[in-house]
Amino acid sequence: MLIEGARVLAISESPLASNSPDGAREIDAHGRFLMPGLTDAHVHLMGNANSMNDFLQAATGELYGNTIAEAKKMLLRGFTSVRDMGGDTSPIKTLIDRGVLEGPRIFPSQAMISQTSGHADFSFVYEEPSEFGGRPARTEDIHFTKVADGVPQVLTAVREQLKTGASQIKLTLGGGAASLYDPLSTLQYTPEEIRAAVQAAADYGTYVAAHVYTSAGVARALDCGVRSIEHGHLMDEATVKLIRDAGAWLSVQPFAEDDHHYPDRDRAQKNAEICRGTAQVYAWAKQHGVQTAWGTDLLLEPGAAARQSVMAARLGEFYSPTEALLMLTSGNASLFEMAGERNSYRDAKLGVIAEGAWADLILVDGDPLSDLSVIAEPELNFPLIVKNGRIVKDER
Repeated sequence: MLIEGARVLAISESPLASNSPDGAREIDAHGRFLMPGLTDAHVHLMGNANSMNDFLQAATGELYGNTIAEAKKMLLRGFTSVRDMGGDTSPIKTLIDRGVLEGPRIFPSQAMISQTSGHADFSFVYEEPSEFGGRPARTEDIHFTKVADGVPQVLTAVREQLKTGASQIKLTLGGGAASLYDPLSTLQYTPEEIRAAVQAAADYGTYVAAHVYTSAGVARALDCGVRSIEHGHLMDEATVKLIRDAGAWLSVQPFAEDDHHYPDRDRAQKNAEICRGTAQVYAWAKQHGVQTAWGTDLLLEPGAAARQSVMAARLGEFYSPTEALLMLTSGNASLFEMAGERNSYRDAKLGVIAEGAWADLILVDGDPLSDLSVIAEPELNFPLIVKNGRIVKDER
């Protein structure tokens, strides 16, 4: 394989040395497995890198510094492209793309948009909502979340995220484990508000992704034009079929209870309920041919960020190694490409090893097609990582 600049120039079964330009660096893979860079369809780089106490108390520069450091760690785990589902990562993406910082390619959603009392309302109960004159919560000040109620405010919130560099829009349409005020059963945002967000995103050539777990919430989201369902662990089988019939994506995470730790009983119980749905929703999605993406959604526990690799290997509990690797690379990339012209990497293909594709590659010690668990330990099993045609790790 010949790489020139940021792309794969040629692939051949015979040596390409005669076609190599003078001064080209030769890398002998020594019989290792070569694969595309990994992708993650649901990260929170800012949330991965900072705790809730950090969000509430740390200086803004520290929050961004932690996020920049986590971006490099994520790249060194072999994740060369990610879709960020909440957080002010567009400026970091810009600096990574310029080569100033090291990290994965980022598809930012910017602030995740929530109704008052919704999943991304991180204000305290004693604080007056901004609609009634109160100050926005700290997470709004740092553009991690945005609370907006009513069609005009939702339109403004969506357009604000697009203005600041969002590739796609993230709405929270139901309860979650990390949030304080909303049972999992809640329906969040009216159909009119959701349709307004979908229209505003579509006017910019992109789509809305929605945090939602339940059948009722997923059905409402699909009916209003949402194109990517984030989570969906509490759906019934009929609703899984609705996703397929709508031509939408299911972006689901192979959650286990110990992926997240909640100090209070209510949130721990919500987390347990979500995790109990993991195996069933994967089985139905596979049975009914749903377009399925893989992600992690690790949040507010910086010490657990490296579980990203463990969760990637865990996908092998639900799919064959080949199916899992396809989802972890070109499958997720197909979802990313729904951003259309908001996809700043659209000039070449992501998630594949092919002539003309972006040169994002990993050499693996071991064969993940027979033992997917090798990807759980990238520090040991990924001796070489290339992103954008540049070597970012070489320990062969």
